[in-house]
Amino acid sequence: MRGALTGSGVELKERDFFKDAFTEAELRELLGDTPASEIFSWRSPSVKKMGLDKDSLGEDDLIRLMLEEPRLVRRPLVRKGARLVVGTDKRAMAELFPGVS
Repeated sequence: MRGALTGSGVELKERDFFKDAFTEAELRELLGDTPASEIFSWRSPSVKKMGLDKDSLGEDDLIRLMLEEPRLVRRPLVRKGARLVVGTDKRAMAELFPGVS
């Protein structure tokens, strides 16, 4: 998808948040109205290693955990305006960038 976007003239701003970690303010701004649970990588092996209980974690807990361990953030995160697309949802990406395939 990246190649299709750049080939269609879409300018991307990439960030390796393993090297350039999010601050709490940046992560909260990125989330906007999106619940933290939607970008939390529940299937990450780190979740199992940490023994996390999904039902006992609130938004602030998830944000704190993602800040401490970037592997817990689902990737890619694509934001256009106020809309945030998480993961490789092709339909959502097509809605975000009409005419790009």
